[in-house]
Amino acid sequence: MSVTLDSIEPNQFDAFLSTLSSEDVIAFDDLYVRYEAKTDTYEFETNEITASRLSESELHEQARQASDYLTNWWFWSEVVGDEVPHLFAFLRFLEDGDEHPVVDRYAALADGMTKAWGQLQITTTLAQDGARQYEIRHVDDHDSSASTLDAYSDPLSARDIGTFDGKGRYRPLRTAPSLPTGWVFTELSARDAYETVDTFYPATIANWYREHQGTLDIDHWRDTAERQTGIYGIIDELAYDAVEHVAATCCTDSQCLKRREWQYDEETPLHAEGGDGIFPCREPCSLVVAAARKWTTLEREETETYTFELTPSEKEQIEDIIHAVADDETDDIREADVYEGANRYRARFLREKRMDEHGHLIEADAGHGHSDHSGHSDHEQDTHEE
Repeated sequence: MSVTLDSIEPNQFDAFLSTLSSEDVIAFDDLYVRYEAKTDTYEFETNEITASRLSESELHEQARQASDYLTNWWFWSEVVGDEVPHLFAFLRFLEDGDEHPVVDRYAALADGMTKAWGQLQITTTLAQDGARQYEIRHVDDHDSSASTLDAYSDPLSARDIGTFDGKGRYRPLRTAPSLPTGWVFTELSARDAYETVDTFYPATIANWYREHQGTLDIDHWRDTAERQTGIYGIIDELAYDAVEHVAATCCTDSQCLKRREWQYDEETPLHAEGGDGIFPCREPCSLVVAAARKWTTLEREETETYTFELTPSEKEQIEDIIHAVADDETDDIREADVYEGANRYRARFLREKRMDEHGHLIEADAGHGHSDHSGHSDHEQDTHEE
């Protein structure tokens, strides 16, 4: 059921009359009101009501009966305003303001309308005066009672919450999908909700808005690389194929919640997937630039051929270890899971068998078997079934 007030707040109706006296017409969402100065009367129209030649007192009564429409206008015009266009657009997005009529939206807002923004779940509800209140929590806490979560009200608290992940590790990338759980911001005003989201994910709202307006400025890889100086000046050496590897490594949903829009250059797209996030990435971030410096030095190296003797299971184990590290899954593998290639004891056993006392892989001796420091031949294989 939509929120219908027994009376309109005096300040709301005063703002309504003041706007009419200066602009003659209010046309917003499903509300149309016109002031006729010659007759000092009003025309009032909603989806349900059409009335004309109303006195001020009659206008007040019509507005009271259609309080959803007037408080909706008051919230968007007087509380939110249009001074910050991306703030206005974002709050409208949270309640599908451009897609549904006022009555349907108020009915939905009475129960709460929920949207996701990265790993944030944002729920919009109505206050008794028609203003909106916002709750923000981690999407993984969607079924948790607010009383079981740590409660916050200051938008700047989002900075501390987002500094470390759930394992206590520093998060250098604010849009990484590693936001910790267990917290909630309740009864936020419109501007506090915006500031909280912007603190969790800086500039994502503004860039999302610019993209929808067609004004998002994109700095492609070449643009970014060529303006680097100092120790980062070398990254412009990276060839196209290496930049493909960079994008595939860093700019996927598993690593960043932004949707990559930058390419190699304006004429040369990258084929690596760029993610499905709701907010765009307009340029290679500082984390990518810093990592690219190391990759540039690695790309300078010439390849060499090494010969190591491994059993088929050991080869698969090395592959498992690489995948587990790359996908941050090592902490999920229990000590007892010895059937997992990246299990700690499996890895230690492989090190004992295939590495010398200096921690280097033992190379095959011109194709001839030899004993490693554990005293076992490289060609010996355990024939027992796991």
